[in-house]
Amino acid sequence: MSPRSARLARLSRSVTFSACHRLHSKSLSDEENLKLFGKCNNPNGHGHNYKVVVTVRGEIDPVSGMVMNLTDLKECMQAAIMEPLDHKNLDKDVPYFSEVVSTTENVAVFIWDSLQKLLPQGILYKVEVHETEQNVVVYKGEETIVK
Repeated sequence: MSPRSARLARLSRSVTFSACHRLHSKSLSDEENLKLFGKCNNPNGHGHNYKVVVTVRGEIDPVSGMVMNLTDLKECMQAAIMEPLDHKNLDKDVPYFSEVVSTTENVAVFIWDSLQKLLPQGILYKVEVHETEQNVVVYKGEETIVK
């Protein structure tokens, strides 16, 4: 009998949270912000029902048959996504966004960074943030593009 080779798999779980924000950059004038962000620059903000899909990747454990226990993934997502973001004003209630524009791209980075602190090292594969049914950001931890 030959030993069975390791099998890799990806496991995804989703959550939905509601939050409001205002797209506004402190580096731009009010006129420039309005031109760049349009109605999303409304001083009173606007809200979304975000859907987040987190994907982890790893070897299927030969004993448990799992890449990761779903209960553990659920708990990490609760701590990294739901607790800091659900029913919040991203710009006012989440310190990260006091200096970072609360675009969906930056929400994805925030979630990635938060999950990295909680998940086993190297297991996080992808974070998808669905701002609307038409607008989705995928982040895989890349920090910069060398030019």
